Parts: sequence; structure tokens; C-alpha cells
Amino acid sequence: MSYADKHIVETYSMLFDGLNSLSKIELIEKLTKSLKREKRIERDTFFESFGAFSDEKSAEEIILNLKSSRKFRNQEIKL
Repeated sequence: MSYADKHIVETYSMLFDGLNSLSKIELIEKLTKSLKREKRIERDTFFESFGAFSDEKSAEEIILNLKSSRKFRNQEIKL
């Protein structure tokens, strides 16, 4: 945990001191839900990174399309 993270946690914990027990329990529930949601998003993103590029075009057509879309310009560099 970085120094900034520790400072943020400490600042929020001072705010929580003024809350009643029911509010603290509700806060814990919301934090727990956010942690579960975060884990699910990371896992989904990981599994979505697998797979092949899908297109109706053949590999040769895609390569030709990429090469033809390149634009070069000749510009003299003055020193």
C-alpha cells in the first residue's frame, strides 16, 4: 500500500468514527459488493483477451488493406 493510499484510508476512517453502527454495517456491505464486482470484472477481462480476430476477409485481404491505408509524406528536415 502506498503512502497516498494509507493517508486516504486514515482520512476515511476518521470520517467513519462519527457514523452509527447501522451505517457502518451498510458501508461494509457496499465495500464488499464493490470488491466482488472488481474481481468479476478482472476475471472477465482476462478471459475476453483470448480468442482470434474474426473478420470475413482473408488474411491476405486484411494485409493489403492495411498496407494500402498507410500514408507516407516526404518532408525535408532542416537543421
